[in-house]
Amino acid sequence: MQTGKEIRLNKLFKHSQRLLTVPLDHGVTLGPIPGLKDMGRVVKEVAEGGADAVIVHKGLVKQITPSLSRGKCELIVHLSASTALAPDATHKQIVSSVEHALRLGATAVSVHINLASQKEAAMLKELGEIAEQCDAWGMPLLAMMYVRDGCKESEFDPVKIKHAARVAEELGADIIKVNYTGTVDTFAEVTSAVKLPVIIAGGPKLNSTYDLLVMIADALQAGAKGVSIGRNVFQDPNPGLLTSTIRKILDENIPREMLKELVKQ
Repeated sequence: MQTGKEIRLNKLFKHSQRLLTVPLDHGVTLGPIPGLKDMGRVVKEVAEGGADAVIVHKGLVKQITPSLSRGKCELIVHLSASTALAPDATHKQIVSSVEHALRLGATAVSVHINLASQKEAAMLKELGEIAEQCDAWGMPLLAMMYVRDGCKESEFDPVKIKHAARVAEELGADIIKVNYTGTVDTFAEVTSAVKLPVIIAGGPKLNSTYDLLVMIADALQAGAKGVSIGRNVFQDPNPGLLTSTIRKILDENIPREMLKELVKQ
């Protein structure tokens, strides 16, 4: 018999063995930035495009529930937050609970951890506690693991990202989200360092759709089990179409050399 956590994980990976999530939690950090002013519209578009789940804070769940495409797209409630206005924006605080996320109908929860920041210890303590709550309630935990020591290069350093992924695994996460390291070989070191599904973050808005698709294809070649693309999707002129293109790459293993044709379609 499957456990509650296994049932919920199967819901997340129902399209294929590769996960496509669209994080829409940026409003707390950055405010109502372009792409996040009509939440119902963007959720409807990415859900119809084939997203497995969207990630939002608890207060927006009522707004977006009607747009989740009749169960095709799952809800992940984000439990941690900070704002760009704070003296230390890297210090993420827990602002909700696993139990509350369950009451909202979530299929999973997520937390954001910034390693190497001054408040690393506090965030690790909270990650461990949330993982225990997730086990108690049968709720999958997506750990968003970043390296934020003030050096931009550290955010993509394979050794440090590999360490970040291992921290998430050791403290009880079920899915790990990290930055892509820039090459297939170095990211393969990250995916092989843990036994859990590793998905890549989208990062800042890229210059072209082609660059984004190349990053995704290379990450998959390196063993990634999916993507969590925010700004590069919701700030695209057609989020639904881009989501469906990413879905195609995840499900059909589109080779790198065919990506330019895919962009033209």
